[in-house]
Amino acid sequence: MTAFDDLHPALRYHVVNTLGWTDLRPTQRDAIQPVLSGQDVLLLAPTAGGKTEAAFLPLLSRIASAGWRGVSALYVCPLKALLNNLEPRLQRYASFVGLRVGLWHGDVGDAARRRMLRDPPEILLTTPESIEAIMISARIDHAAIFGSVRTVVVDELHAFAGDDRGWHLRFLLARLERLTGQRIQRIGLSATVGNPEELLAWLASGRGGKVVGPANPPSDGDIEVDYVGSVANAVTVLSRLHRGERRLVFADSRSRVEEIAGGLRTAGVRTFVSHASLSVDERRQAEAAFVDEPDCVIVATSTLELGLDVGDLDRVVQVGAPPSVASFLQRMGRTGRRLGTVRNCLFLATDDEELLTALAITTLWREGQVESVVAPGLPAHIYAQQVMALALQQGGITRPDLDAWLGDAADSVPPEVRAAVLRHMLETDVLAEDGSIIGLGARGEREFGRRHFSDLVAAFSAPLLLTVRHGQSELGTVHPASMARRAGEAGPVLLLAGRSWKVVDVDWPRRHVSVVPAEGGGRSRWLGGGRMLPYAICQAEERIVAGTEPSCGLSRRAVERLGEVRNRLPFVDGQSLPLVSDGEGRTVAWLFGGGLASASVARALADNNVPTVGWDDLSVTVRGGDGKILCQAFGRVKPDSSHPVLPKDLASALKFGLCLPPHVSEAVIVSRTSVPEVVGLLLARSRRRILASVS
Repeated sequence: MTAFDDLHPALRYHVVNTLGWTDLRPTQRDAIQPVLSGQDVLLLAPTAGGKTEAAFLPLLSRIASAGWRGVSALYVCPLKALLNNLEPRLQRYASFVGLRVGLWHGDVGDAARRRMLRDPPEILLTTPESIEAIMISARIDHAAIFGSVRTVVVDELHAFAGDDRGWHLRFLLARLERLTGQRIQRIGLSATVGNPEELLAWLASGRGGKVVGPANPPSDGDIEVDYVGSVANAVTVLSRLHRGERRLVFADSRSRVEEIAGGLRTAGVRTFVSHASLSVDERRQAEAAFVDEPDCVIVATSTLELGLDVGDLDRVVQVGAPPSVASFLQRMGRTGRRLGTVRNCLFLATDDEELLTALAITTLWREGQVESVVAPGLPAHIYAQQVMALALQQGGITRPDLDAWLGDAADSVPPEVRAAVLRHMLETDVLAEDGSIIGLGARGEREFGRRHFSDLVAAFSAPLLLTVRHGQSELGTVHPASMARRAGEAGPVLLLAGRSWKVVDVDWPRRHVSVVPAEGGGRSRWLGGGRMLPYAICQAEERIVAGTEPSCGLSRRAVERLGEVRNRLPFVDGQSLPLVSDGEGRTVAWLFGGGLASASVARALADNNVPTVGWDDLSVTVRGGDGKILCQAFGRVKPDSSHPVLPKDLASALKFGLCLPPHVSEAVIVSRTSVPEVVGLLLARSRRRILASVS
């Protein structure tokens, strides 16, 4: 008897006879028993690895065999588009055993919602924000629709867990368990991550469970890196290469996507675009047309990185470099789905930084290394949001009931911090207490009561990143640590889109930065550009510069450019910390530690009377050419207290930040911008230093 035999008989029949499957994949077989038995499960599989079916088939079997009625399972996704994409497929599977799938998110009309409320489906596809909207709605009986939930499936769990939407989801799971009066099975679906056991423990609140699926990423793939030197040259290559094939091109800013798409259209290439600034209808039309076109290009930001089905791709091209190994795997996994084809990715690097990052990411991938997914620290502002949501949900709530509703999810915020947040919200009239009942105060109603409290539904859903604009043009994103002003400086200078830009205004609540071209143009040593690279990628870049051979194919241009980079950095040996004088009164410490670590070290050195000129992902530049003094300053740095200089008004970028007392806001931000363990590793290397100079 096999695991397949444990599935519902009708489901087994349709898998074989309707779907025509001769066998299940290993992850699908291995998931049957833990899902049927009600265990918490983390299912790992690469893109197109069948993890949706691995969770859904045994879940359908469990619901059908037990005869559950009402909404028995929630299927939660990070994107509405992903839910729309999944709904027809999951509805087909559910029909095999007489069950129904419903779709509920912000774009679903009132008529469809009313039908589901009158006659609820057994499986509801939704988002955390829609769950919250139902829970706080005065017009919906949330107990009637959610009271029978026994299982929650979280698709693309890694996308949730890495930001505050994950904490929001964790709090919602605790509230659903309180509402149902029983433990709810939690099933997470994820691409390969570096810490699967820890990710499962986070999802399941430490209750145990089972990880199913390969621990390491697939190592097959046809990868090549080319150096093209500019976006215009990348367009030329794209317009001439792989004609007659369906190509998906990734670029990591909307402005670059539009520039590439415009160039390709001018060159006569059938081209579609997908990014978050486009309307839903425009994106759907582009994605639908792309599926039917045999010879075309779709240019996209990370919006197409998750599991949306855009058909059978021939090629994936990355202009620049993705932010992580995990992101690269998601993108490359769009190819190689047809029998006889292989996964592939072509990198087109437009500058030296992109070249090194692409080579580092592919090297880490070949070595089987993928980033760990770690939830951001101290979600005190999400706790504040949950207090307000519960006050609405319950029509007022007592202090003891707060902890009862939020369960072990509340442990993510220490008790003394929760008490300080609650006290501050009452003192500032965000909350009001009448007797022992807590409700929204006048300020809370004013700040969050717009559009039926829709402002309260969504936690901010991304890491602390700011969108940079020049006029109406969107240039890219930067980390807030790039926005701190140095002494005597009128404003920060950023490097984006190959140019230097002077910051003239920052709108923290909207996370927008307005810039103008910096006088003199050119490249700024104070880079602060884009998403900061993590330690592991920068360390791999150092190994590449020091002579490690890349684990991918290189074009002739890439080989030549890599040689030039190595010739410019002859002091990099992969072991020591080079301290390099530039002959003009400045010294560069080549840390290769990542942007946050560099920013932390720069601040610590400045605090130890070593003035810094600037920092980037790979280095810190200081005034003065005495390496011994610099090393002495390194010795005085304390990793546990090191963090970047941050703008004083950064707290206003935290949604619900007004609910926090200042010291808690600062603690939240510092916890998310500090990397003490990396700083400690870099300081240990400072004892092995190379003193060098360049002209």
